[in-house]
Amino acid sequence: MSAGSLIAVRGLVRVRLVAGDGTVKLDRTQKNLITQIGDQMIMERATGISSPPAQATGMRLGTGSTAVAKTGAGAALVTYLSGSNKAFDATYPQSSFSSPNRVITWQASWGAGVATTASNITEAVIVNDTIATDATSTAANTLARVLLASPAPKASGDTLTITWTWSMSGT
Repeated sequence: MSAGSLIAVRGLVRVRLVAGDGTVKLDRTQKNLITQIGDQMIMERATGISSPPAQATGMRLGTGSTAVAKTGAGAALVTYLSGSNKAFDATYPQSSFSSPNRVITWQASWGAGVATTASNITEAVIVNDTIATDATSTAANTLARVLLASPAPKASGDTLTITWTWSMSGT
């Protein structure tokens, strides 16, 4: 990295919805927004600043449509889907290196009968608050948010898996 270079963190989200019979109903990858709190967590933890934002604890889903934003209403779930609070899957988060990028991956899965809705799931967030609490998170506890380009209509027999990757490289 040359003098004056910047470090950029970019996020991608893969949403995969599989029906009970194994049919893939949705498989899409798109960009997500790392919020101001997410940026703060990355930088303050990396530099050893005391009292940085807490580590990521899991994900939550919603049915809102407010555009994503670094701060304010677009930096948090707009319409929380009850029962969608989910800790990361057992082997996540993960760290890997794919030259020239350091990649951090989080994943959560909602099995049959969990977070089902007659409405479409349209938004998802990575949060750093108490994930066991079945409630929405505020912008102050949201590290990243995505508004799904293809809404996910999760029926009771479906499994939804959301995989987030943050890639860091010099630019």
